[in-house]
Amino acid sequence: MLKRSNPVRRAAARVVYGLYERQVERQLRGARLPEHIAVLCDGNRRWARANGFSDVSHGHRVGALKIAEFLSWCDAEGIGHVTVWLLSTENLRRDPEELSALLDIIHEVVAELCAPDKNWQVRIVGALEFLPEEFAANLVSSAKKTVGRTGGHVNVAVGYGGRQEISDAVRSLVADRLASGLAGQELVDSIDVAAIGEHLYTSGQPDPDLVIRTSGEQRLSGFLLWQSVHSEIWFTEAFWPEFRRVDFLRAMRDYAARHRRFGV
Repeated sequence: MLKRSNPVRRAAARVVYGLYERQVERQLRGARLPEHIAVLCDGNRRWARANGFSDVSHGHRVGALKIAEFLSWCDAEGIGHVTVWLLSTENLRRDPEELSALLDIIHEVVAELCAPDKNWQVRIVGALEFLPEEFAANLVSSAKKTVGRTGGHVNVAVGYGGRQEISDAVRSLVADRLASGLAGQELVDSIDVAAIGEHLYTSGQPDPDLVIRTSGEQRLSGFLLWQSVHSEIWFTEAFWPEFRRVDFLRAMRDYAARHRRFGV
């Protein structure tokens, strides 16, 4: 059962957070904002347990509700590309009952993002061959319905692993080169950074400028391993279901204050 706090304290907190949120908004006026934000939606299970739920899928469901809200914040700030990581290749080894519930939730999330009343352009990124066949086909079918929309680009990372993505990119690149008749040293010479980049799941999109991870974990866990080489990273203690707009604005403010040198 969800833990209850004092109603007076909750009301006071809302007032304070509202004032703070407006202050951060003012600080962002005219600031340099990211073009692409990636987020690791972490902490759903820990949020559920911390709030007394024995069924951790409740945390996943509450976290799912946050995704469209987060995307609306990005839309309001003019962020053109967003990547949300919902399921890793490692997550596929979870308890079958929990995994089944999680897949159902992800299916619902993707269906919502691709609904006719939405304008996002959705791309499913991940090793879909590791997912249940019907589930993967439904995700791809939903995403195809968003082709040609004019809204922001949303990558939904499902069955995603950074090492797997690079492996898949190299395999795809080599297959293309072989099909074009290259072999031996010619094939070897044709493999470079740019060519691999063209075969990533996110090909044709800018690399993430800002990567956000919730739940207090301070690592990327292989998320966008290739693309995040120059990304600014922002960690927060908040579990994903608790992530607020003021947290999002703080991440943007901290990003705007950083001097990006890109290794130069």
